[in-house]
Amino acid sequence: MVRTHSYIAVVVAAVAVLAMASGPAAAEPPNMMPIPSQIPHAINGAVPAAPFPHLRDIPLRAQAKGFPRRIQEFREAILPSPSGDPMFDRWPRNLGSMIPGQIIAARDVTATAAPLVTAPIRSARLLKFRSTDATGAPSFGTATLLVPRAPAPRTPRPIVVNNLPIDALGTSCNPGYTLAHGFTVATNLTDLLPPTTQLALAHGYAVVVPDHQGPRMAYAEPVVAGHVILDAIRAAGQVDRKAFASSPIAMTGYSGGAIATNGATKLLSQYAPELADRVVGAALGGVPADFRMLVGSMNANLATGFFHAATFGIARERTEILTMANHFAEWIATSPLKNACSVPAALAGQTFWPMQLFSDDPDPFHSDVAERIYRVTKMADRKSVVPLYIYQGTYEWWIPAAGARNLFREQCRMGAHAAYREVFGEHVTTALFGYPEAISWLDTRLRGIPAPDECPAR
Repeated sequence: MVRTHSYIAVVVAAVAVLAMASGPAAAEPPNMMPIPSQIPHAINGAVPAAPFPHLRDIPLRAQAKGFPRRIQEFREAILPSPSGDPMFDRWPRNLGSMIPGQIIAARDVTATAAPLVTAPIRSARLLKFRSTDATGAPSFGTATLLVPRAPAPRTPRPIVVNNLPIDALGTSCNPGYTLAHGFTVATNLTDLLPPTTQLALAHGYAVVVPDHQGPRMAYAEPVVAGHVILDAIRAAGQVDRKAFASSPIAMTGYSGGAIATNGATKLLSQYAPELADRVVGAALGGVPADFRMLVGSMNANLATGFFHAATFGIARERTEILTMANHFAEWIATSPLKNACSVPAALAGQTFWPMQLFSDDPDPFHSDVAERIYRVTKMADRKSVVPLYIYQGTYEWWIPAAGARNLFREQCRMGAHAAYREVFGEHVTTALFGYPEAISWLDTRLRGIPAPDECPAR
């Protein structure tokens, strides 16, 4: 058992010390600064190690080549609990012999999906396919392919890839799980709003809804998300080659969905070059494009619950983060919170706990591990080969507009075609007010009109 009183005293003292840790000349926000080196030792002295089990065999999903066995056991303990549906839970043993996008299983989910999407559909199929994790190892993904009753506006029928902001750690929080099992308390409101899926179906477009966090529910990890999205498109082409193997494709995503969309556009030319000529555009809004910047804007404030969830989500794919976890982190990461959907993550922001309290390193945000995570998640050296429409709220306080502006400039410098819009609002209002122009831009691309290049003179 945790020695509760001493544990609380240590945490309270640590938060107080962190608040006073930075001097007036600091170039970075105080919530990025190191804490006194005595605090990690004090936390481990007050909080015993979490009792996650020793395993006779490391499950396939937790295996991490080059890491100690105890770290792999820790990894298994922080991964989401089984949902009870083998489409989402079961890791095939023969993934290494399959090619990315190859269909593993398919299920008709029309009966449960139709009432949720509201627009008349001909079919809804849950697809399970071979994919690739963030480190290049074989994995799998799931996605739902929705085909409308409305006639196709052109042949072949265009596809909209709707990358929803899943922003969760539990498998049952996936949009694919909702479409297969019906609306539950785990369903995110953003699965239904804004009505991208409904509008696309009404226009006669097919819709692919990827569960882009992957089977480990790696919230905020853009590489695994990009792989799952691109493999979902490949899988859709296998379902009906005549209908979907050469369809024009548009992608969209907001917030957590923008992380995924950004990852897919940057990985497209290398990971799925055969799809590059078919993707006519990608719209991404409220995009968290620079995780170093997000440390200063989200750590130790009302956004810290989402920040913690994203850190643990990325750690599910990037095992090196787990080597920095202290006992406090072990307890939190292996607790029922590992299956949390968006609402519990949002409520956890009321703790105001700084992320430094979860690390054995008193300066985790300047560690070698952190520097590598900033680099591999930003993918600043990768050019999008598809036109981009980027929109952001001018008054975003948790996901600063500077990150989206930098993304636009970065892609323009590399020769990508891009457009950028700022909306008078913050994260929620921008999702509403920026949406009509973004969805209109996508529709124009799917109607065959090339995207204008709005980059400054090169």
